[in-house]
Amino acid sequence: MERFLFHFSMLRSRRALVAKYGKDFWDNFKKLSQEKLNMILPLTPDIGESVFSFNYKFGPLYIAWYQSLLELGLSQTESWQVLWLINEKLLTTFPRFVLHLMGRSNFLGMKKNAPIHVKRQANGELHPNDWHIDYRPINANEIEIDITECGLQKLAQQFNASGLLPGICRLDYLMSNTMGNGFKRTKTLGDGDDCCNGCFQLRGSCDWAPERGFVDRK
Repeated sequence: MERFLFHFSMLRSRRALVAKYGKDFWDNFKKLSQEKLNMILPLTPDIGESVFSFNYKFGPLYIAWYQSLLELGLSQTESWQVLWLINEKLLTTFPRFVLHLMGRSNFLGMKKNAPIHVKRQANGELHPNDWHIDYRPINANEIEIDITECGLQKLAQQFNASGLLPGICRLDYLMSNTMGNGFKRTKTLGDGDDCCNGCFQLRGSCDWAPERGFVDRK
């Protein structure tokens, strides 16, 4: 799955990255990130069944891309922007109505499975690299999840790529915007806060607009 996601994401973002940085940059980025992914994947712990297992599959990709971009001379902020672009191109492969169906499925799946995750967490049944959360159902349209331990942050630390965060934390705004969900947050672990305090809505609005910055919206 990780290799498929890697190659498909690269295919979708190729034209935009060549237009922005040139073909030589693209060729070097593709080669270097492939090499890094081949090294990272065998060393990536398997967290098994988890409500966050699909999110976790992107961890090795993000690390490979981020480290490659830094080695090619991009700054941390520029590297985050490339990761945002790659994810945006991947998501917009799908028509808007399909994205909205995915957003509905993701929300209802989390609402159903988060309590199970919390129970497994209390019983000490989670893999050390898994997420730890506090979950609060608010109403039929809204839930709150405080993430107190993040699997992507743990994986990034394992591969000396902690600078990935808080850049990839901002992808939640992209996801919610394209999938038609509401989303609010004022704290993230990646920004040094005690948790990521996300409020998710089945139906709502969420502004992506990275050009506006993220000072007031973590």
